[in-house]
Amino acid sequence: MSRFRTLEQIEQLDPVTDHQRIVYLSSQYDFGFANHRALEFALFKTYAAPRMTAVLDKSGEFYQRGQKRYDDTTLILSEIVEHGYDSERGRAAIRRMNNIHRHFPIENDDFMYTLSVFVLEPIRWNALLGWRQFSEKEKQAGFLFWREVGKRMNIKDIPDTYEAFERWSLNYEREQFFYGDTNRKIADATISIFAGWVPQFMRPAVQPMVVALIEDDVREAFGYQKSGAWLTWLLKKALRLRAGIIRLLPANTKPYLYTKQKNRTYPQGYEIAELGSLPERAEVEATLEPITGK
Repeated sequence: MSRFRTLEQIEQLDPVTDHQRIVYLSSQYDFGFANHRALEFALFKTYAAPRMTAVLDKSGEFYQRGQKRYDDTTLILSEIVEHGYDSERGRAAIRRMNNIHRHFPIENDDFMYTLSVFVLEPIRWNALLGWRQFSEKEKQAGFLFWREVGKRMNIKDIPDTYEAFERWSLNYEREQFFYGDTNRKIADATISIFAGWVPQFMRPAVQPMVVALIEDDVREAFGYQKSGAWLTWLLKKALRLRAGIIRLLPANTKPYLYTKQKNRTYPQGYEIAELGSLPERAEVEATLEPITGK
């Protein structure tokens, strides 16, 4: 069976009318592992903007319930991708996400930047480390998919094209990425989550490995020292070797559904309505003030 079977199906579809189907095929058949790694680093990039991390720091969720916060975010996004934004479960996930966000003073541009990394980071990851690059139809379909999700999140002024969205996102990074103490605290807390997934003896290596794979502007916004060039080379070599092996394997015949995998926070399963739930959220809301500018 051709390794490019899924891509061949995608090339028969229209990215305007079939973008939900294209995103499903691409993410669940060809790029299940890669997309989740890319989105982990995509969310990590949002921690390079002090305006965003100040809100996250005050909420306290990363320090008190880091794994739950990670799982809730990933499950909500996976529900939308796996079922489509207009499905019953997709609509429920977006409602839940909107209900969580309404408790925090998040600016429109910060929402829009986060949306942009969902579009751009899987493309960038696969261009560097994937077993194949995204096709033009996949790029356009991903943009159209997340733009529709953004509209349902009431995000305003989303650019009309993929190219314009990419330019806007890069400009946001130039303006908003700079060091902040809250950036470092949230980055440290996130790395602690990642470290919890590996054996104890490997945990000291997690931070250098993460730093080796992030861009310099993100690293500098966290105040981390640069990892050794040898480590960056070794990790990228290992990921490219993995990609080369995958390229030789038969195409996947079953989708990789993250929502069906055993979850650390919800080993017995979950309801969408319980994702992101916090008994003290009303108290958190009362302590937060809008944060703007540098």
